[in-house]
Amino acid sequence: MRNKTPQRHQNAPKKLLKIKIRKDDTIRVIAGKDKGKTGRVLHVDREKGKVLVEGVNTVKRHTRPNPAKGIKGGIAEREMPIHVSNVMIVTSGGVPTRIAYRVEGSGSTERRLRIAKKGGEQLDKK
Repeated sequence: MRNKTPQRHQNAPKKLLKIKIRKDDTIRVIAGKDKGKTGRVLHVDREKGKVLVEGVNTVKRHTRPNPAKGIKGGIAEREMPIHVSNVMIVTSGGVPTRIAYRVEGSGSTERRLRIAKKGGEQLDKK
């Protein structure tokens, strides 16, 4: 049985993970049952450290019909989140890489750009 979280910790602020992957990035799965698949990031959950990727980690969900809400019954396939440590961003050439940052500009016009560690390609669209 899992230990309950003590009362003094339940209302503590959640720590957000520093995730370098953003929505609409193309990623490749590097571990797990879908290893080798690529897809587009649909959602990033910094609280749980997970990303939702199009066409990756699909599961079957059985749904009961509900005519009042207009829900058809049956078996529906949908994506489930995958942990951020199991994915890598893919460059335009299709090479999985880690992400570095480069600061461009100075003063109030300063911008952090994401750079691919392999090849030095810029990952942000201007």
